[in-house]
Amino acid sequence: MPHTPPTPATPPTPPAPPTPREPAAPTAPFAPVTPDATPAARALLDLLHRVSGETTLSGQHNQPVHRSAWTERITAITDRVPAVWGQDIGFSAPGTLDGVDHREPNVAEAIAWHRRGAVITYTWHAVCPADDEPVEFEGGIIREFAPAEFDAVLEPGTDLHARWCAQVDVAADVLRRLSDADVPVLWRPYHEMNGPWFWWGAQPERLVALWRQLFDRLVHHHGLRNLVWVWSPNAAYDSATPFAPYYPGHDVVDALAMDTYGGHYEPEHYENLLALAEGRPLGLGEIGDLPPVEALAQQPRWAWFMAWPNVITDRNSDEAIRALYHHPRISNLPDLPAWRA
Repeated sequence: MPHTPPTPATPPTPPAPPTPREPAAPTAPFAPVTPDATPAARALLDLLHRVSGETTLSGQHNQPVHRSAWTERITAITDRVPAVWGQDIGFSAPGTLDGVDHREPNVAEAIAWHRRGAVITYTWHAVCPADDEPVEFEGGIIREFAPAEFDAVLEPGTDLHARWCAQVDVAADVLRRLSDADVPVLWRPYHEMNGPWFWWGAQPERLVALWRQLFDRLVHHHGLRNLVWVWSPNAAYDSATPFAPYYPGHDVVDALAMDTYGGHYEPEHYENLLALAEGRPLGLGEIGDLPPVEALAQQPRWAWFMAWPNVITDRNSDEAIRALYHHPRISNLPDLPAWRA
């Protein structure tokens, strides 16, 4: 995924809080997988169920150094505010695009957007446990990881397991700050695991064990109750293989998403994910080319999409971006019903 800074945009006037509406009766057929999930997390999962099949929430990722620059840029292009605000935990040197020094300011940014009514989602480009942060994207996130090393991460008592725990604890600190502010998070770790590019990829049995180990560490060790767990494979094309072998189980996944670039909205990707979900919400976790409205009509269960910085403007004209954001199928921030607990 590209990591190029955007052309600075003049920030628009901050959006006014949406007009409150009466929340609909809860419709979620599945409780959160987190025991004793916060009311806010339950409300977020319920929102995904409520919009599924009815509308798709617009969303925009923002890289750590830019705070909300990409959300603001899309707002300037469309005169609409994305409903989903995306960010990353960060992994690179201070002052760089994904710098680790941006964590605290982005927590404050996430809290502010949540108070405006936005849905908050965090991606985790986890540093390989064999390395120490900060790292470069190439070589620290995109890298090979030998099966024996991966096995050691999964084995308590090993040095690599201890290093992995320490790295998870750093992410947990960010998520706890959000929890303390009662902000629920669509939590999207270890994404695109069915591709061979990230260190956690292309090893299905180990990925399943890693996901479950992460769930245990964050939920049972750290006691985080504000997470809605999103499993987000890549669409199965090119070097990305069918994703079902990587699925860690319904007991540790709240929602399923799909990452896709190059306009791969073929029906089989949607249908395969829909079948695997068995009624759980679906999202487009990371996209470059925006979905054609015809695809959204034929694939109505996409509850949200999150466009990636740079790619959205490189691969889509301003007119196309504006047309999607103004389409009646799309719900932007002011369109959301009252959903916060």
